[in-house]
Amino acid sequence: MSDETKPDMTEAFEHPAAKAAIGTKGGTEGWQGILLHIHVAPTASYEMEELSEAVCVAGRGIEGDRYFAGTGTYSPRPDVREITLIEQEALDALARNDPPLQDEPITLEPIDHRRNLTVRGVPLNHLVGRRFRVGEVILRGGRLNFPCKYLENLLGMPVFLPLYNRSGLNCGIEKGGTIRPGDPIELLE
Repeated sequence: MSDETKPDMTEAFEHPAAKAAIGTKGGTEGWQGILLHIHVAPTASYEMEELSEAVCVAGRGIEGDRYFAGTGTYSPRPDVREITLIEQEALDALARNDPPLQDEPITLEPIDHRRNLTVRGVPLNHLVGRRFRVGEVILRGGRLNFPCKYLENLLGMPVFLPLYNRSGLNCGIEKGGTIRPGDPIELLE
């Protein structure tokens, strides 16, 4: 892919949410998480593919993913979208209908949520403006990801409200490398 077709992205720590969080005391510390799943899709609306490993490129994204290639569905304005994460705990809560925001529990598999990485034990809402490591890759938390009607329509499930405030984190890649399910995740601050 040439630089001419590279999607217009905002560096993670340049996003207003990250700028506000950098240097601010707070958040959670002392945790260690794990990478459970890696998913990519070559183009917008295409089915996600699960990977046993992925190459993350600083300033670009995951090789083979729609946002790396500039073929994703997104707002035309620049944003943080090199790599996206979601907590397995959020998916587990939907399956329990916790909190009861829909008529019944929703089973949302890791391959369905359209995020690149599914993680466990990682407080994503606390990582805006923070640096953290996934295996050998260093990420910068740029902004929280919010559910959209596009995802709800694509899945045919009422996920918009149940995923509000727990739909994941959009990150930039500071240091690239290869990641694999089972890699540890830790805060670098």
